[in-house]
Amino acid sequence: MSLQAEELKQYWEHKLKSECVCDAKRESIICWLLGSDLNRFEQINSEELAIAKQGMEYRYQILQRRYLGVEPTKAYHNLTTRLLSLVLLRNKIQTWVALGRDRTSTVTDVLQEVIQNLLISDRYMQAQMIWIAQSTTDRRLQNALLFASLEEYCLRPVRNQPLVFYRFVNYLHHIQRGGLTQVPKNEPLKLVGEEIPTEDSERQLSILDNHAVTEYLKAQITWEQQILRSEVKQKLSQYLAENLGPEAVNWLELYLQGKSQSAIAQTLNLPIQQVYRLREKIQYHVSRNFKDVA
Repeated sequence: MSLQAEELKQYWEHKLKSECVCDAKRESIICWLLGSDLNRFEQINSEELAIAKQGMEYRYQILQRRYLGVEPTKAYHNLTTRLLSLVLLRNKIQTWVALGRDRTSTVTDVLQEVIQNLLISDRYMQAQMIWIAQSTTDRRLQNALLFASLEEYCLRPVRNQPLVFYRFVNYLHHIQRGGLTQVPKNEPLKLVGEEIPTEDSERQLSILDNHAVTEYLKAQITWEQQILRSEVKQKLSQYLAENLGPEAVNWLELYLQGKSQSAIAQTLNLPIQQVYRLREKIQYHVSRNFKDVA
């Protein structure tokens, strides 16, 4: 096991132990988080290791919030509820259901078919199921890890939309039926697009909720900006620590919290003139040098 993998394992052992996770479950969850290929940690740098650790934190939060220690039926309900909370996905499914011949189909029915198809045909999920089976023999924990893996995988962004959205569209395109029911052989198939023409030939009416699409894209952009800010802050803090010392890092943290220079001076127990000089040094380094390492 590489040094990085051992470091991650020790981190998760300490974290799960502090949260009173029993030994058997703790080892299984750590195996699930680290994955089957520990060699991939050998060549990564500190920044890549931090990103990998952040991804594991995200997966564990999903597991802990909705699946760990929950009955399988309730856990599956939590999974479908979480995926259907995506307004864009719900509207897309409702549109296809409404256009189909089978009016008794529900949004949940269609999503369940998509999930089932995902488990059967997706190579990544098949590999995850094999690894989960190797990580634990506890059926209840296996189900929890599988549902957490499914949610994390389905919500991965692909061209500003969750992966499950494309899986849903692909599923409908590949099933040997028209819409959601069997199409009679002698009846022509009518294809319906996402937009329909209006009386004004230059305008079209979308059958999707444009407001929902806009809100989802805004949320995705905000999330990406937060990740970028976090990375820039980390690099800048490291640079200041190496070139100006810990006081500069503390100043940056307080400054980003919106503190005034007098408040920073009081918190750091420094003369106000020294704080102003420190600010000038930081501004100089940021404008002259940090652009090369950011």
